[in-house]
Parts: sequence; structure tokens; C-alpha cells
Amino acid sequence: RVSILQGSASGSAIYTETHTPTTNGNGLISIEIGDGSTNDNFADINWAEGTYFIKTEIAPDGSTNYSITGTSQVLSVPYALHAKTADALTEEIIESDPVFSESPAANITNQHITNINNLSGVNTGDQDLSLLATQAALGDSISLLRSEIKKYAIGDYAQGGVVFWVDETGQHGLVCAIEELYPTTWYAGTNGSTHAIGDGVYAGKDNTTLIIAAHLSIGDNGNMYAARLCFDYLFNQNDIVYGDWFLPSKHESTLMIQKKEIINQVAIAHGGDAFLDEFYWTSVEYSGNNTMAWVINAVDGSLSYAYKNNNVGRSRPIRAF
Repeated sequence: RVSILQGSASGSAIYTETHTPTTNGNGLISIEIGDGSTNDNFADINWAEGTYFIKTEIAPDGSTNYSITGTSQVLSVPYALHAKTADALTEEIIESDPVFSESPAANITNQHITNINNLSGVNTGDQDLSLLATQAALGDSISLLRSEIKKYAIGDYAQGGVVFWVDETGQHGLVCAIEELYPTTWYAGTNGSTHAIGDGVYAGKDNTTLIIAAHLSIGDNGNMYAARLCFDYLFNQNDIVYGDWFLPSKHESTLMIQKKEIINQVAIAHGGDAFLDEFYWTSVEYSGNNTMAWVINAVDGSLSYAYKNNNVGRSRPIRAF
């Protein structure tokens, strides 16, 4: 049984209804107040008059001997029903807020509004043009900010190396180191799958992480290897030290060798090295045989695979920006 009490938790019941619900598998019931059996009219409750409380009573045996009771105050949600009375307001509402009546806003006239609208047109001498000045200054700042956003092109000597690929915005891309590193094997440990098979732009970074992690679990003979060599590489350009290098994926290696001539020119001009006519390791393990990894021929850009532990190849670190 559900009752609506007025005034206090022990006030008079102005509405009462009963329900005979069945619990669910968790022992819970769900009822909708106003939808039970009653001789009262839920719509007759005047929610604007004082405070109200809901009293619930439960008879577990299904009788009218209610033994479990509880009472709680009705807070904000049911009073939304009272808001419907606003639909019937027909009288003029007079502003009586003393703060508003004493503010400059209370004296705004239609002429003031017309003057404000004229801000986008001819100045008649009685408008405040500070808004236009602010908008103009903001526009200039945005234009300046946009002009200061650095965009890169292939062949730029920036971000620690030579830019050899940029995305459509020109703000992000890949650079390769200008220095040749000493040759190493691809892997320095017991043969096993490193799961470094990702390919595409930016895939080399994840592959490099996987290869290094695999050395910890599969085995490491202590010798330097291609991914670690790139990972440990540091380069100082204009007093900025770049250290987030990685071994490129097949696709990244292909993009790099395609721009080999540009890279060579820029690298040599800045005291670096040209590519050698040798094969360079990629960070992609050969999925058909985990004792092999993919390599790229710097002469013609062709891809093939070689044994990870037996072959010694070159590595050219790259980084993303």
C-alpha cells in the first residue's frame, strides 16, 4: 500500500492506493505510483500546498496486515507535475526584481537595439564599436596563428632528419636519420615469433617495441640488433635531442627509398651519409617463417626476406612527427 501524506511524515493521507506485484528473480518489485487500485484521484493532489511524504507498507503474506513500512519526503521530481499549471497563466507578468530595475539593462529601448544592429554598417556616432574592434583583433590573431602553424615538405631538414613523407595537412609525417649506423643482425637471441608483422605508415614504431619486448621473453645473446640500434639512436639538431626513433616497416622503408636521392642530397649537405648499395632491415617479421625478416634493397627498392640471426644488414632509423 502506498500513501501520500501531507505536511509531515505522520501527516494525513490525502491519497492511498494498493498494488499486488510479483517479485522478479532477484526479489525486486517495480510499481508506478498513481497506477494502483484506489478510490482517490491522483490528479487532485495540489503539489503547491506544503510538503508531501510517501509512505509504503508491505504485507509479505498478501493480506492487509502490513508489517514492513517506510516513509520518505517527496523532493523535486514529482513537483514537475505542478509546473503544468504554468500553461494556464494568462495575466501579464510584471518584472519586480529590484536588481534588474536598477540596472542599465532596464533602460534598453528599441532604438538602442537598432544602434547595435548598425554595428555592421555605418557608424552614426552613437554606437560602441568595441565589439567590432575585438572581432577584428581576434581575426588578426587567428590569421597570425594559422600562419605560424608549421607545414613541412619532402626534403626539409627538420624534426631531427630529412622529411620523406607528409600527410595531407603537411603538419605530420616521417623523417629518416641522416647518418648510417653500423650493420647488425635483425635479431640477437633464440629464434621465435616476435609478432612484429604490422605494416603501413607509423607501423614501424609498434613493431620496434614488439621486437625489443620479445628479446626479454624469447632470449637475448647480448649483441646489438637492428630494432634496438634504432631505438637507442639519438640525434641533436639545433640543440634539440631527438630520441624516439624506430626501425621502419616495409611500407615506410619503401617510401624512404623512393625519396633516396633527395635524402642523400640533404643528408650530405648537413654532414650526413648517403644510402649504401646494400640491403636494409625493415621491422616486419616474415610471417611464413619466423626465423626470417623482410629487407629492402637500397639500389632498386625491391623487398625480400633474410634470416634474422645469420645475416648482417644496415638500419636507417626513422621517427614520426
